[in-house]
Amino acid sequence: MKTPFLPRTVIVLGLVSFLNDTASEMITPLLPIFLTAGLGAGPAIVGLVEGVAEATASLLKLVSGRMADKGRNHKGLVVGGYSISNLARPLIGLALSWNLVLLFRFLDRVGKGVRTSPRDALIAASTDSTRLGRAFGFHRALDNAGAMLGPLCAWYLLRAGIPMAHVFLWSLVPGILVVCLLVFGLEATPAREKLKELPPLRWSVLDHRLRGLILAAGGLALASAPEAFLVLWATDQGLQIVWIPLIWAAASAVKAIVAGPAGGLSDRFGRLSVLLCGWTFRILLLLGLGWSCSTTHPVLVWPLFLAYAASLAATEGAERALIGDFARREERATAFGLYHMVIGLAALPGALLFGVIWQVLGPTVAFVFNAVLSSGAVILLQRQYRRGK
Repeated sequence: MKTPFLPRTVIVLGLVSFLNDTASEMITPLLPIFLTAGLGAGPAIVGLVEGVAEATASLLKLVSGRMADKGRNHKGLVVGGYSISNLARPLIGLALSWNLVLLFRFLDRVGKGVRTSPRDALIAASTDSTRLGRAFGFHRALDNAGAMLGPLCAWYLLRAGIPMAHVFLWSLVPGILVVCLLVFGLEATPAREKLKELPPLRWSVLDHRLRGLILAAGGLALASAPEAFLVLWATDQGLQIVWIPLIWAAASAVKAIVAGPAGGLSDRFGRLSVLLCGWTFRILLLLGLGWSCSTTHPVLVWPLFLAYAASLAATEGAERALIGDFARREERATAFGLYHMVIGLAALPGALLFGVIWQVLGPTVAFVFNAVLSSGAVILLQRQYRRGK
């Protein structure tokens, strides 16, 4: 039965993501400083911790998607994943060596990998196709709103004299609310008496449009400028370090504002139209960022930084909705897992390649190179999408 707004499942999972990202982003911006200044680790260790963490999450998203499609309880996987993350993440504040930080960060990302695909499948299953973009846009908007609130909470606690390690422990508060909201607010998913046997995952049987999206999204992840490098670009343009947490929070606020309406537009005007517009806008911004590196333009820092954040959020809802449109219902969680895995795995070499080009040839070449790669991804999506019709 339709509701005036969105199904209860979508609303609950949106609030869960808001609280979870509040907890997560209380830690994420501070983690490199905690490792280097607090524990004496070098940049290589920072890269190792984040690389292992993200690779773990990316691979487990496919595994958990297959588990969900085989009949494992979706709510159980979602509750379990969020519980692991919100128990492990605050323990980073108790770590006395980078090895323990690596362990707790690994467990945090295990939780993310376990929950993400079943959660997206629940959103898709509970929403009719005419509002799927709106549902995923709503979810991404609340997720980004939490990513805005988290750094502000951390900044407030640090300004109040709370040690950095204790800020990590304070992230347990929204984490507990996450688990309580899931346990008592999320509707139970039907239990299966017997697990299903799924056929082997075959790329060739996926819808052409779905294959096109996964490949194109992976190409964009490979070609995206990591937001950490946007911070480096901003400081090179004259932004003072004291403003970094605030511009980071402002970028998350822009994402929260853009994601919901953009997802709704994909319901009205079509997924492809929103994706092509959003991705083309991203390409233009990459070229603009490259151009700005030739000289110092402090006045452009905030507009370009926030516009790039908007371009990232503008297509999040449409991408996930397209998977819900064209994945077979019995393999929908697997399709979400494959999508998240490809993006996550492509982002790792993409960040390394961007950093090497930046270091060797300069930031202008790095941004322009990524704009060219992104153009190829847009062309690929359009060709595959038209072929599938």
